[in-house]
Amino acid sequence: MATRLSVITTRTGDAGTTGLGDGSRIGKDTPRVAALGDVDELNSAIGLLRSESLPQAIDTLLARIQNDLFDMGAELCIPGHTALSTEHVLRLDQALAHYNAELGPLKEFILPGGSRAAALAHMARTICRRAERTVLTLNQHETISPPVKQYLNRLSDLCFVLARVLNKTQGGADVLWGRDG
Repeated sequence: MATRLSVITTRTGDAGTTGLGDGSRIGKDTPRVAALGDVDELNSAIGLLRSESLPQAIDTLLARIQNDLFDMGAELCIPGHTALSTEHVLRLDQALAHYNAELGPLKEFILPGGSRAAALAHMARTICRRAERTVLTLNQHETISPPVKQYLNRLSDLCFVLARVLNKTQGGADVLWGRDG
């Protein structure tokens, strides 16, 4: 692998702009940079979740997702570049079907919580929903490929399902919402 960065502090962003992968510079407060930041935060949240003791298959799935999110960041960082495809979305659909099949039906709303790993999966879910919203905002200004939008939508659902699976595998139960608190 070639050296990608030799200097981290370049000072080129001191005036409030950042460089994109195509060499152009844009404001750090633009919808594109907001979407990039939210996808990066989501990737970090999944990394934090992976620091927990997880079933190997879930950790392997999350490792693949982290790489996909990095590719998504590249797609967002280079206008016109395509990195995600419908196959990426289909992999999430398959994981959703697999893990959801292990769970009973929902009879009440679930509060984020239970085990620490499940709570972190719920945190990743909420960050994913925000990333989806910022990507949709960017899509109002510039066309974003359908797989990017679909991937984030499926991933938030998968994080919810994984939170339930993690509570189950760690001997706990979902934290159910109660009308009376």
